Amino acid sequence: MKDREVVLKSKLVTLTRVTFEASNGGEVVHDVIEHPGASVILPVLDDQRIVLIRNHRRIIGKTLWELPAGVLEPGEPPEVCAARELEEETGYTAKELAPLIDFYASPGVLTERMHGFVATGLAKTEQNLDEFEEIEVFPTPTWEVRDMLKAGHIEDGKSITLLLYWMHLYSGD
Repeated sequence: MKDREVVLKSKLVTLTRVTFEASNGGEVVHDVIEHPGASVILPVLDDQRIVLIRNHRRIIGKTLWELPAGVLEPGEPPEVCAARELEEETGYTAKELAPLIDFYASPGVLTERMHGFVATGLAKTEQNLDEFEEIEVFPTPTWEVRDMLKAGHIEDGKSITLLLYWMHLYSGD
């Protein structure tokens, strides 16, 4: 990297303009959103139902089917974030949080690394939503989640990634 200029810094992200040397000797300029990363959780109840949420996303003006997730606090390990967000958004705690897959959300413009976990041994507590969150909880049979994926009813990329990865490699189907 030849040059790095902070264009905008907010509470959550930093927009940075970076200049790289191209393979032909020229320069390439990219605007990059620097993000602290996040954890996403696939909660599986003892009866194999998956705890989905309906999350109202003001930015796109839609309510989406999703898995619970949240942004890492400064210095926070991904598994701590996962446990915190699971309880806040769903009202469940997990006896076990097992790492599933890590991935970049959109590496062409965004540094966000998503840390995926499977949560099992769930115990019901209470939701503790942030002030402006609008989230409903729906324990859903695995077959129904699969049908929702096939029908395109789940549009959230992080949720699609975790669900398909888990169903393909770990569900035994």
